[in-house]
Amino acid sequence: MLKATLHKKVFHFSFEARTSRGVMKDRTCWFIKVFDEKDPSVFGIGECAPMAGLSPELKDGFETKLKEFVESFSLNTIPSDLNEIISKFPSIEKMSSILFAVETALLDLSNGGNRVIFKSSFNEGKAIPINGLIWMGGMDFMLQQIEIKIRDGFRCIKLKVGGLDFEKECDILQYVRRKYFRDNITIRLDANGAFKNEDALYKLNELSKFNVHSIEQPVKKGSEYLAEVCAKSPIPVALDEELSGVYGGQRAELLQKLKPQYIIIKPSLHGGLSGTSAWIEEAQKLGIGWWVTSSLESSVGLNALAQFVGQYPVEIPQGLGTGAIYDDNFESPLEVSKNGQLVMNSKISWNLEEIS
Repeated sequence: MLKATLHKKVFHFSFEARTSRGVMKDRTCWFIKVFDEKDPSVFGIGECAPMAGLSPELKDGFETKLKEFVESFSLNTIPSDLNEIISKFPSIEKMSSILFAVETALLDLSNGGNRVIFKSSFNEGKAIPINGLIWMGGMDFMLQQIEIKIRDGFRCIKLKVGGLDFEKECDILQYVRRKYFRDNITIRLDANGAFKNEDALYKLNELSKFNVHSIEQPVKKGSEYLAEVCAKSPIPVALDEELSGVYGGQRAELLQKLKPQYIIIKPSLHGGLSGTSAWIEEAQKLGIGWWVTSSLESSVGLNALAQFVGQYPVEIPQGLGTGAIYDDNFESPLEVSKNGQLVMNSKISWNLEEIS
């Protein structure tokens, strides 16, 4: 009989992590371990990392409900794929962070409990290109981060816009284009819905002068103006927040209505790994590009995301990393190579003693 246990851990940021929702100093995550009662030493592990202000399941009583779910967890056999897992746990289909953890733990266990979630090219040594995330802050702080990322080999950087004075944000982009014109740097922007309907297209036209690859969620989620922005923006629009709370046939309806150029999928927010597969399938039918992004998970969650992405013929940078943003992350084989790519270093072992 398969059983589960729950382990809580608070991670501490190695810097002042500023987002559009404020400053984060630490992050609480829960880890679900699944094992056969006959041999608890062999286990699969998955990370439940809901995001405050974004994960609809993160309400009062969330931890209590999570504990109750884990305590009642019971299966006779290990599900063999994502479809079978979701059929066993329909009650958490719309609780993305919990579903992601359960999917990861069960797939890990099905592969021997060795942190192998999918047998993909990533496990075999193939690198995944990733973007370098530039955190919000003052102009000097952001320029310093950009310099470090490019020095470290990243050729795709992602910056937040809408949090500073717009002219200063344009100054930063102009600086990047002038200083690194020889480096062929790809710039992605994320507005987190900060632009107002009445000036969104003006700002997008101004930003397009800096040869921007894409912009995430230029206007707020649910805006009636979003379809027009997707159609008229000189910068390709990528949807992120818009995907939250959308399931089943609603996925195709949303994409057909808004017609974005890209979607950005976060399994912990957008339906777990099974939901991510469904989003990718719908996007491919419509010729919409996609990439997968983490929700600031630890190395446990990032490992699952990288192996999932490794199943696809990835051509554009993904929003992944190693979890180096935390001072107290788990030691793992995940590394960033000198050319801004995520790789699996087989010489490094996992260290999960804290939650073992």
